[in-house]
Amino acid sequence: MTNCNGKTALVTGASRGIGRAAALALSEAGAQVLVHYSQGKAEAEAAVRQIRTAGGRAEAVGADLSTADGPGRLAERVHEIVGERLDILVANAGVAKAVSIEETTVEDFDRLFAVNVRAPFFLVQHLLPILQEGSSIVLVSSLAARASVGTLSAYAATKGAIDTLVKHFASALGPRGIRINAVAPGVVRTDMSSFTKTDAGRDFALGIQSLKRLAEPDDIGDVIAFLASDRARWVTGGTIQVDGGSKL
Repeated sequence: MTNCNGKTALVTGASRGIGRAAALALSEAGAQVLVHYSQGKAEAEAAVRQIRTAGGRAEAVGADLSTADGPGRLAERVHEIVGERLDILVANAGVAKAVSIEETTVEDFDRLFAVNVRAPFFLVQHLLPILQEGSSIVLVSSLAARASVGTLSAYAATKGAIDTLVKHFASALGPRGIRINAVAPGVVRTDMSSFTKTDAGRDFALGIQSLKRLAEPDDIGDVIAFLASDRARWVTGGTIQVDGGSKL
């Protein structure tokens, strides 16, 4: 069993999808979880209620990570709640847009990088004072960082940046006893992959996978909880593919 008893965790973008699954998995493992949301306040509060009903500890925290000061504001709120020690950071919040190269706008490009790359970078920076020895950071990458999947070139570039950050963060923060890893999901049945609700979309997803079913958020959330726990104490600097054998 993954054991996070006595640990504190922040999961960004945790009101739904993979983030929510990660928050629930970490709570089930014993962690106090801060459920971050940007716009989905009601969904985040529902996740908190679910955790508390099961006997866990959770708080909802809101912050717009698309803004330059969003990560700093979120870090301040986290510090107010957990005090001087945060054990786990799961930087899951992200946005995607399927659009051709010709139709990608500067606004599209900047928003993708603001939320998917700038926000986790500066959130780590702002939280470093309370991320101490034994802490674990998990970033969320994507199959799109290593393989061409649809019209996602700008989004894919943000996830390639995450794979690079993992290595640099792990090298820089390893001497402090802080581990950093990423998970790279393939197609997961979430709002971000709404195309899987059609027969054609489902067939496409299954066609690129070795395992012939659609992934559920908890397929990813459980791996995140493992990487965040002491069970993965000798794992750092890697991007773990959690994609059912996609694009082999």
